[in-house]
Amino acid sequence: MSILRLAISLAFLAVASFGAESPAEQKVLDAIKTPDLTVVHLWAPWCSNCQAELKSGGWAKIINENPKIKFCFVSVWNDGQDGRAMLKKFAIADQPNMTILADPGPRRGENKIKQFAGLPLSWIPTTWIYKGGELRYALNYGEIRFPMLQQFLADSESEWSHKGEPSIE
Repeated sequence: MSILRLAISLAFLAVASFGAESPAEQKVLDAIKTPDLTVVHLWAPWCSNCQAELKSGGWAKIINENPKIKFCFVSVWNDGQDGRAMLKKFAIADQPNMTILADPGPRRGENKIKQFAGLPLSWIPTTWIYKGGELRYALNYGEIRFPMLQQFLADSESEWSHKGEPSIE
């Protein structure tokens, strides 16, 4: 009888842990629920596309020029390392509107995360823009063009409405 109880307990724990978020993911989920604009950037220090973004200086400029926007850089597929040293090198790590997090998952293999904060993750860098808990833009495949990102940030701050526009019917 005790073997049956053990098996049931193990099955229950497996199901309970399957849907559990990592601490990094939970912090991001909490951050995006606020009414503020939040940028979530999934990256890794070993990724050449991510390195190219940092070398361009675009992230440092965007973060500095938008002090009211929260930025969450989440290192993924990096064996739990947050990449802070590389972000410091490019004057990003110590900004007051910046949060640096790391997903604990492995870089390769079956246990590599394939979704984060409820969205699919198949490529890095990936950048998402949220306002008031709603996803405004999802840039899922590659390097950011920073003038375009700045436009997306401005558009996300504006009120989205088609009131008063003529009908196409």
